[in-house]
Amino acid sequence: MDIQVRPVYKTIVIALLVIGAIAMCIPFIWMILSSFKPESEVTSLTPTFWPQEPTMHNFTRLFTEMNFQQYLINTLIIVFFSFIGLFLNAAAGYAFAKFNFPGKNVLYYLVLGTMMIPSQVTMIPVYLILNEMHLTNTMAGIVLPGMVNAFGIFLFRQFMTSIPNDLIEAARLDGAGEIRTFFQLVIPIAKPIFAVQGILTFIGGWNSFLWPLIVANDESLYTLSVGLSLLKGQYGGDFAIQMAGASFMVIPILIIFIFAQRHIIEGYTISGMK
Repeated sequence: MDIQVRPVYKTIVIALLVIGAIAMCIPFIWMILSSFKPESEVTSLTPTFWPQEPTMHNFTRLFTEMNFQQYLINTLIIVFFSFIGLFLNAAAGYAFAKFNFPGKNVLYYLVLGTMMIPSQVTMIPVYLILNEMHLTNTMAGIVLPGMVNAFGIFLFRQFMTSIPNDLIEAARLDGAGEIRTFFQLVIPIAKPIFAVQGILTFIGGWNSFLWPLIVANDESLYTLSVGLSLLKGQYGGDFAIQMAGASFMVIPILIIFIFAQRHIIEGYTISGMK
Protein backbone atom coordinates (compact mmCIF):
# COMPACT_ATOMS: atom_id res chain seq x y z
CA MET A 1 0.00 0.00 0.00
CA ASP A 2 1.41 3.37 -1.03
CA ILE A 3 1.78 5.91 1.74
CA GLN A 4 0.51 9.37 0.81
CA VAL A 5 2.86 12.13 2.00
CA ARG A 6 2.17 15.81 1.63
CA PRO A 7 4.53 17.50 -0.86
CA VAL A 8 5.74 19.99 1.75
CA TYR A 9 6.75 17.21 4.15
CA LYS A 10 8.41 15.32 1.31
CA THR A 11 10.40 18.43 0.35
CA ILE A 12 11.49 18.97 3.97
CA VAL A 13 12.62 15.36 4.31
CA ILE A 14 14.57 15.48 1.05
CA ALA A 15 16.21 18.76 2.08
CA LEU A 16 17.24 17.31 5.45
CA LEU A 17 18.65 14.20 3.77
CA VAL A 18 20.63 16.30 1.29
CA ILE A 19 22.03 18.49 4.08
CA GLY A 20 22.93 15.44 6.12
CA ALA A 21 24.59 13.74 3.13
CA ILE A 22 26.68 16.84 2.38
CA ALA A 23 27.69 17.16 6.04
CA MET A 24 28.76 13.51 6.06
CA CYS A 25 30.68 13.73 2.77
CA ILE A 26 32.63 16.96 3.32
CA PRO A 27 35.26 15.46 5.72
CA PHE A 28 35.75 12.50 3.40
CA ILE A 29 36.15 14.69 0.30
CA TRP A 30 38.48 16.96 2.27
CA MET A 31 40.64 13.93 3.15
CA ILE A 32 40.85 12.77 -0.48
CA LEU A 33 41.74 16.25 -1.78
CA SER A 34 44.26 16.87 1.01
CA SER A 35 46.14 13.70 0.05
CA PHE A 36 47.04 15.40 -3.23
CA LYS A 37 48.28 18.62 -1.59
CA PRO A 38 51.84 19.45 -0.48
CA GLU A 39 52.31 19.53 3.30
CA SER A 40 52.76 23.32 3.19
CA GLU A 41 49.34 23.70 1.57
CA VAL A 42 47.64 21.30 4.01
CA THR A 43 48.93 23.25 7.04
CA SER A 44 48.47 26.68 5.47
CA LEU A 45 46.66 29.22 7.65
CA THR A 46 44.46 29.97 4.65
CA PRO A 47 42.88 26.61 3.87
CA THR A 48 42.16 25.66 0.27
CA PHE A 49 39.53 23.17 -0.84
CA TRP A 50 40.99 22.17 -4.22
CA PRO A 51 44.74 21.37 -4.43
CA GLN A 52 46.58 24.39 -5.84
CA GLU A 53 49.62 22.27 -6.76
CA PRO A 54 48.36 18.66 -7.12
CA THR A 55 51.04 16.07 -6.37
CA MET A 56 51.37 12.31 -5.90
CA HIS A 57 54.40 12.79 -3.63
CA ASN A 58 52.46 11.85 -0.49
CA PHE A 59 51.47 8.47 -1.96
CA THR A 60 55.05 7.89 -3.11
CA ARG A 61 56.32 8.52 0.42
CA LEU A 62 54.06 5.76 1.73
CA PHE A 63 56.14 3.22 -0.20
CA THR A 64 59.57 4.85 0.09
CA GLU A 65 59.55 6.00 3.72
CA MET A 66 57.13 3.38 5.10
CA ASN A 67 56.81 -0.36 4.45
CA PHE A 68 53.42 -0.04 2.75
CA GLN A 69 54.40 -2.44 -0.03
CA GLN A 70 54.76 -5.27 2.50
CA TYR A 71 51.58 -4.18 4.28
CA LEU A 72 49.73 -4.29 0.95
CA ILE A 73 51.03 -7.80 0.18
CA ASN A 74 49.98 -9.05 3.63
CA THR A 75 46.54 -7.52 3.24
CA LEU A 76 46.06 -9.14 -0.17
CA ILE A 77 47.11 -12.52 1.29
CA ILE A 78 44.46 -12.15 4.00
CA VAL A 79 41.85 -11.19 1.39
CA PHE A 80 42.81 -14.21 -0.75
CA PHE A 81 42.41 -16.71 2.08
CA SER A 82 39.22 -14.98 3.19
CA PHE A 83 37.79 -15.80 -0.25
CA ILE A 84 38.80 -19.45 0.23
CA GLY A 85 36.90 -19.28 3.52
CA LEU A 86 33.94 -17.92 1.57
CA PHE A 87 33.61 -21.29 -0.22
CA LEU A 88 33.93 -23.10 3.13
CA ASN A 89 31.05 -21.00 4.46
CA ALA A 90 29.03 -21.87 1.35
CA ALA A 91 29.76 -25.59 1.77
CA ALA A 92 28.70 -25.45 5.42
CA GLY A 93 25.53 -23.55 4.54
CA TYR A 94 24.76 -26.11 1.82
CA ALA A 95 25.23 -28.97 4.28
CA PHE A 96 22.91 -27.38 6.85
CA ALA A 97 20.30 -26.63 4.17
CA LYS A 98 20.21 -29.86 2.18
CA PHE A 99 21.66 -32.72 4.24
CA ASN A 100 20.30 -34.59 7.23
CA PHE A 101 22.78 -35.86 9.79
CA PRO A 102 22.69 -36.56 13.55
CA GLY A 103 22.87 -33.41 15.64
CA LYS A 104 22.29 -31.12 12.65
CA ASN A 105 19.90 -28.75 14.40
CA VAL A 106 21.94 -28.63 17.62
CA LEU A 107 25.10 -27.89 15.68
CA TYR A 108 23.36 -25.20 13.62
CA TYR A 109 22.00 -23.48 16.72
CA LEU A 110 25.48 -23.60 18.26
CA VAL A 111 26.81 -21.87 15.14
CA LEU A 112 24.08 -19.25 15.41
CA GLY A 113 24.85 -18.86 19.12
CA THR A 114 28.42 -17.81 18.32
CA MET A 115 26.97 -14.80 16.52
CA MET A 116 25.76 -13.51 19.89
CA ILE A 117 29.28 -13.53 21.37
CA PRO A 118 31.39 -10.42 20.71
CA SER A 119 34.57 -11.30 18.85
CA GLN A 120 36.63 -9.51 21.51
CA VAL A 121 35.49 -12.15 24.04
CA THR A 122 36.91 -15.05 22.03
CA MET A 123 40.20 -13.39 21.13
CA ILE A 124 42.09 -14.52 24.23
CA PRO A 125 41.02 -18.21 23.96
CA VAL A 126 41.79 -18.23 20.23
CA TYR A 127 45.17 -16.61 20.89
CA LEU A 128 46.03 -19.22 23.54
CA ILE A 129 45.04 -22.07 21.19
CA LEU A 130 47.17 -20.64 18.38
CA ASN A 131 50.04 -20.12 20.82
CA GLU A 132 49.90 -23.81 21.79
CA MET A 133 50.02 -24.64 18.08
CA HIS A 134 53.04 -22.29 17.64
CA LEU A 135 51.07 -20.23 15.09
CA THR A 136 51.34 -16.83 16.77
CA ASN A 137 53.42 -14.28 14.87
CA THR A 138 52.77 -16.19 11.63
CA MET A 139 50.58 -15.46 8.63
CA ALA A 140 48.71 -18.73 9.26
CA GLY A 141 47.81 -17.49 12.73
CA ILE A 142 46.43 -14.28 11.25
CA VAL A 143 44.46 -15.95 8.47
CA LEU A 144 42.99 -19.11 10.00
CA PRO A 145 40.59 -17.64 12.64
CA GLY A 146 38.91 -15.42 10.06
CA MET A 147 38.38 -17.95 7.27
CA VAL A 148 34.91 -19.06 8.41
CA ASN A 149 32.24 -17.17 10.31
CA ALA A 150 28.76 -17.91 11.59
CA PHE A 151 27.15 -14.98 9.79
CA GLY A 152 28.36 -16.23 6.40
CA ILE A 153 27.15 -19.77 7.11
CA PHE A 154 23.78 -18.37 8.18
CA LEU A 155 23.33 -16.32 5.00
CA PHE A 156 24.31 -19.20 2.72
CA ARG A 157 22.05 -21.62 4.59
CA GLN A 158 19.10 -19.24 4.36
CA PHE A 159 19.53 -18.85 0.61
CA MET A 160 20.21 -22.52 -0.18
CA THR A 161 17.07 -23.74 1.58
CA SER A 162 15.18 -22.16 -1.35
CA ILE A 163 16.93 -24.39 -3.93
CA PRO A 164 14.46 -27.17 -4.91
CA ASN A 165 15.47 -30.60 -3.66
CA ASP A 166 14.16 -32.13 -6.90
CA LEU A 167 16.73 -30.15 -8.87
CA ILE A 168 19.56 -31.55 -6.76
CA GLU A 169 18.13 -35.07 -6.98
CA ALA A 170 17.93 -34.74 -10.76
CA ALA A 171 21.63 -33.86 -10.90
CA ARG A 172 22.47 -36.87 -8.76
CA LEU A 173 20.37 -39.16 -10.99
CA ASP A 174 22.32 -37.84 -13.97
CA GLY A 175 25.48 -39.14 -12.31
CA ALA A 176 26.82 -35.94 -10.78
CA GLY A 177 28.73 -36.43 -7.53
CA GLU A 178 28.27 -34.21 -4.51
CA ILE A 179 31.28 -32.01 -5.32
CA ARG A 180 30.21 -31.57 -8.94
CA THR A 181 26.64 -30.84 -7.85
CA PHE A 182 27.90 -28.18 -5.45
CA PHE A 183 30.24 -26.42 -7.86
CA GLN A 184 28.26 -26.76 -11.13
CA LEU A 185 24.70 -26.49 -9.86
CA VAL A 186 24.48 -24.94 -6.41
CA ILE A 187 27.10 -22.19 -6.75
CA PRO A 188 25.71 -20.77 -10.05
CA ILE A 189 22.23 -20.63 -8.48
CA ALA A 190 23.64 -18.92 -5.39
CA LYS A 191 25.39 -16.15 -7.36
CA PRO A 192 23.47 -13.29 -5.66
CA ILE A 193 24.47 -14.37 -2.16
CA PHE A 194 28.02 -15.07 -3.34
CA ALA A 195 28.17 -11.51 -4.67
CA VAL A 196 27.18 -9.90 -1.38
CA GLN A 197 29.33 -12.25 0.68
CA GLY A 198 32.29 -11.67 -1.64
CA ILE A 199 32.01 -7.91 -1.18
CA LEU A 200 31.71 -8.19 2.59
CA THR A 201 34.62 -10.64 2.65
CA PHE A 202 36.82 -8.22 0.73
CA ILE A 203 35.93 -5.33 3.00
CA GLY A 204 36.56 -7.44 6.12
CA GLY A 205 39.93 -8.71 4.85
CA TRP A 206 41.03 -5.29 3.60
CA ASN A 207 40.25 -3.65 6.95
CA SER A 208 41.91 -6.34 9.11
CA PHE A 209 43.37 -4.49 12.07
CA LEU A 210 42.85 -5.75 15.61
CA TRP A 211 43.62 -9.44 15.15
CA PRO A 212 46.81 -8.94 13.08
CA LEU A 213 47.92 -6.36 15.64
CA ILE A 214 47.45 -8.89 18.47
CA VAL A 215 48.94 -11.97 16.80
CA ALA A 216 51.84 -10.41 14.87
CA ASN A 217 54.90 -9.05 16.66
CA ASP A 218 56.94 -8.81 13.48
CA GLU A 219 56.29 -5.67 11.43
CA SER A 220 56.68 -7.69 8.22
CA LEU A 221 53.30 -9.31 9.04
CA TYR A 222 51.39 -6.07 9.57
CA THR A 223 48.45 -5.13 7.37
CA LEU A 224 47.54 -1.80 5.78
CA SER A 225 45.27 -0.89 8.70
CA VAL A 226 48.04 -1.56 11.22
CA GLY A 227 50.47 0.37 9.01
CA LEU A 228 48.05 3.27 8.99
CA SER A 229 48.06 3.34 12.79
CA LEU A 230 51.89 3.32 12.71
CA LEU A 231 51.74 6.21 10.27
CA LYS A 232 49.75 8.23 12.76
CA GLY A 233 52.38 7.60 15.43
CA GLN A 234 55.50 8.16 13.34
CA TYR A 235 54.19 11.04 11.24
CA GLY A 236 51.80 12.63 13.74
CA GLY A 237 52.58 16.16 12.56
CA ASP A 238 52.66 15.32 8.84
CA PHE A 239 49.02 15.58 7.89
CA ALA A 240 49.51 15.25 4.12
CA ILE A 241 51.00 11.75 4.31
CA GLN A 242 48.37 10.72 6.86
CA MET A 243 45.65 11.83 4.47
CA ALA A 244 47.37 9.87 1.68
CA GLY A 245 47.51 6.73 3.85
CA ALA A 246 43.85 7.02 4.82
CA SER A 247 42.83 7.62 1.20
CA PHE A 248 44.89 4.62 0.06
CA MET A 249 42.92 2.48 2.51
CA VAL A 250 39.49 3.82 1.68
CA ILE A 251 39.46 4.39 -2.09
CA PRO A 252 39.51 0.65 -3.14
CA ILE A 253 36.59 -0.10 -0.82
CA LEU A 254 34.71 2.94 -2.06
CA ILE A 255 35.16 1.90 -5.71
CA ILE A 256 33.98 -1.65 -5.00
CA PHE A 257 31.00 -0.41 -3.00
CA ILE A 258 29.92 2.00 -5.75
CA PHE A 259 29.91 -0.75 -8.36
CA ALA A 260 28.47 -3.48 -6.11
CA GLN A 261 26.05 -1.68 -3.78
CA ARG A 262 23.09 -3.07 -5.74
CA HIS A 263 24.25 -6.63 -5.06
CA ILE A 264 24.73 -5.89 -1.33
CA ILE A 265 21.16 -4.60 -0.99
CA GLU A 266 19.76 -7.47 -3.09
CA GLY A 267 21.66 -10.05 -1.06
CA TYR A 268 20.37 -8.77 2.26
CA THR A 269 16.86 -8.51 0.82
CA ILE A 270 16.93 -12.08 -0.48
CA SER A 271 18.33 -13.42 2.82
CA GLY A 272 15.73 -11.51 4.81
CA MET A 273 12.85 -12.94 2.76
CA LYS A 274 13.88 -16.58 3.30
